[in-house]
Amino acid sequence: MFLLFFIAIFFTAFSAYSFYAISNYPQEIKIFENEKHALDIKFPFKFDTAKIDNSVLQLLQKDKGYHANTIYLNPLKIGQTNIQVKLLGFLPVKKLKVDVVPKIKVIPGGQSVGVRLNTKGVLVVGLEEIIGIDGKKYNPSREAGLTIGDSIIEINNTRIKDADHVISIINQNKNKEITLKVKRREKIFNVKIKPVKSIDEGEYRIGLWVRDKTAGVGTLTFCHPDTMKFGALGHAITDVDTGLLLTVDHGQIVKSRVASVKQGKRGKPGEIKGIFYETSKPIGDLEKNTHFGIFGKAYAPIENNIYQKPIEISYQNQIHEGKATILTTINNNKVEEYEVYIEKVNRQRTPSTKSMVLRVTDKELLKKSGGIVQGMSGSPIIQDGKLIGAVTHVFVNDPSKGYGLFIEWMIKEAGIDLLNNSQIADKY
Repeated sequence: MFLLFFIAIFFTAFSAYSFYAISNYPQEIKIFENEKHALDIKFPFKFDTAKIDNSVLQLLQKDKGYHANTIYLNPLKIGQTNIQVKLLGFLPVKKLKVDVVPKIKVIPGGQSVGVRLNTKGVLVVGLEEIIGIDGKKYNPSREAGLTIGDSIIEINNTRIKDADHVISIINQNKNKEITLKVKRREKIFNVKIKPVKSIDEGEYRIGLWVRDKTAGVGTLTFCHPDTMKFGALGHAITDVDTGLLLTVDHGQIVKSRVASVKQGKRGKPGEIKGIFYETSKPIGDLEKNTHFGIFGKAYAPIENNIYQKPIEISYQNQIHEGKATILTTINNNKVEEYEVYIEKVNRQRTPSTKSMVLRVTDKELLKKSGGIVQGMSGSPIIQDGKLIGAVTHVFVNDPSKGYGLFIEWMIKEAGIDLLNNSQIADKY
């Protein structure tokens, strides 16, 4: 009786674990054409192979029976189809979409780059009171409802170029009421404000501090030679005061030389300090600033002294715990390769910057930088000869560890077409 009870408890726990694993499995799997991929599924679940588009994908089962359900996905052509997962072979519990995609090859980065970004309009980073010529205190912007983090796009139907342009328009209108077009997150609205003449400066003010540009150092992740599209950083450029993502009006990436490296220590992140050079010969135009990096188009092919030919990318279902390397620059302007270990892979249904946890194991890199430091964000992560992601953040309390972002999210943000207009074949 006790044995039967133990078996029942074990079976229930095992089934619950299997169901949890299935429920958290990505709803979409990307595999490359002409490259088989193994899927393991545990009892009591089983794949239904009956309604798959066999012109796109063939399923090969290694062994028979519920306890040996290793399935090999054998892609036949570019396209899409679905696989149904069933409980005990008859009760549908999950549908997986399988995309067979062409192999994407890129030149991995690792180069230190300088980033120059001009925002769309100007970003409000502060509000302050004005003492008018009558000695009274005013704050026209706060009274109009403006808040820190708003972007001013236009004044009196004139598109704003920079902070100086704002000052010029306000003083041209003097104490006449002006209309501001404002963007707050995804919402755009107008407000009316009457400037006040400041007793201190003798000029008209509306009580705002604004910023129109930013600059910094990061690491290039990849360049796609067929389209010249590039990705870098692996995370967004945010305003230092508001923490908000900056919208790009125009910008560039330029060459950067590492000037110094401040070692990372527990509780104190390190930092790479770089110097921009050859600024009259930028690497490329910056077009997008997203939560998953910055993206644009290079003017000329980007070279890598270690990987001189393009390498394939991997999708998350191909990434595994184990040894890997990162490419980064911590000496002058030379890209070097360092050993890391992927400790955890977080399978993701939707994009997130914390796709995997990696630990620096390279003794040389630990000696030079203490591990992952600011400015290293965007360093490409390579496993099994393929680009799998980019370094994004360091663990503050352990600089030898950090997060990585799946490269598929960056490829998607860069606008590189994966399916080449392949057609979906949905039979469910």
